[in-house]
Amino acid sequence: MRSQKSTAWCLTAASLVLFASHALAQMPNHYGASINLETAKKVAAAAVSEVKKNSWTMAVTIVDTNGDLVYFEKIDGTQTGSVRVSIDKARSAALFKRPTKAWQDVLAAGGDGLRSSASREPCRSKAAFL
Repeated sequence: MRSQKSTAWCLTAASLVLFASHALAQMPNHYGASINLETAKKVAAAAVSEVKKNSWTMAVTIVDTNGDLVYFEKIDGTQTGSVRVSIDKARSAALFKRPTKAWQDVLAAGGDGLRSSASREPCRSKAAFL
């Protein structure tokens, strides 16, 4: 009787380990460690330098791997709407693990395969991907 319980317990434990390892193998690839503030500032400084060199007015947004804001900088004269678009684009790229250009390409091709799109404000949905 004791050996049957012991065998059943071992089989249950082995099954749990097998299922757990299988579930972990299916987890999505992660970007790795999130960006810290110091590194985000360096990345933003390079972007702002390029922006100023080209006399652009725009916002620079750095998010972590979860899409949470780490650093934000807006050049004087940037359109008010560009602030939210910059944050939304950075967050979308992190959460969907692809550049927002991929969404632009899908929309430009007629939206084939695009089943639904959620946006806080529908009037900005297309602008957020350009």
